[in-house]
Amino acid sequence: MTLFSLWPSPERPWTELQALAEFVDDGTWHCLWYADHFMPNTDDGSVADGDVHEIWAVLSAIAAVTKHIRVGSLVSPTTVRHPALLANTAATVDCISAGRLTLGLGAGWQVNEHTAYGIPLLDNRPRVDRFEEALFIIRNLLTEDRTTFHGEHFEIVDAPCQPRPVQRPLPIMVGTGGPRMSRITATKADEWNTWGNPSVAAAKATVIDEACEKYDRDPRSLHRSVQALFFPTDDPSAAEAIVAKAPSDRTIAGSVQEIVDAIGLYVDAGFDEVIVPDFTLGSSASARRDTYEMFKNEVLPHFRRPSH
Repeated sequence: MTLFSLWPSPERPWTELQALAEFVDDGTWHCLWYADHFMPNTDDGSVADGDVHEIWAVLSAIAAVTKHIRVGSLVSPTTVRHPALLANTAATVDCISAGRLTLGLGAGWQVNEHTAYGIPLLDNRPRVDRFEEALFIIRNLLTEDRTTFHGEHFEIVDAPCQPRPVQRPLPIMVGTGGPRMSRITATKADEWNTWGNPSVAAAKATVIDEACEKYDRDPRSLHRSVQALFFPTDDPSAAEAIVAKAPSDRTIAGSVQEIVDAIGLYVDAGFDEVIVPDFTLGSSASARRDTYEMFKNEVLPHFRRPSH
């Protein structure tokens, strides 16, 4: 059975987020993911205005008003957040949710928020080095009574993480597409996430498979999720225009059947979970909610095992 999750923009007002979370908390959807940013992104790295809500306040609130749907960070950057802070926050939200959190982590990338807040965004190699140290520390804090670590970027001495998370272990997801991050994912993560249309995502999955095999891990033991920009439309000419204008490597535009066919390709490529962002699902809260309902009624049933 393929899992389906949703991803509301961090610029949605809290009233919409709460209503959406309660609306989908019926056991149909797997997870409500949320991005960890402090402002909208810009192509030139300039500062931008926008009501971008802080992820962990939102996830804790959603966890408190729901009972079934999981919550997850997509993803928290280890440039912005110290690993001890991430581990303690994740453990607390896991307690609030009664064991429904997935901790998604990334190395950090958004230039304008790092520049505006004076947070160093290192070059690629040292940034990934720092990420690997942070991931090791977070894993240990969530699973061990005390953590001591002496690295190039972090010094942790006899550190506890209490309260303990409900889940043992609390799943850690890494969002990546690059070869070196794929090695870290294969050796240290429970889940892997990527962007891409079916062909792009399948190629990235091949890289992950190779990394798992190189480091003696069963590739199927790594839960895999993928997201794309979905544009439902019954107008073929409109779909063609969307594909020509939107990022082609991460866009799926077309009828319900065409969306179903595309998701089938994800399944064939070994993906366990499809995440549906709301960024392209409508210009109002009601339109976005209606589109999620359409996915629930017309797309998801194609990937559910029949009940007996």
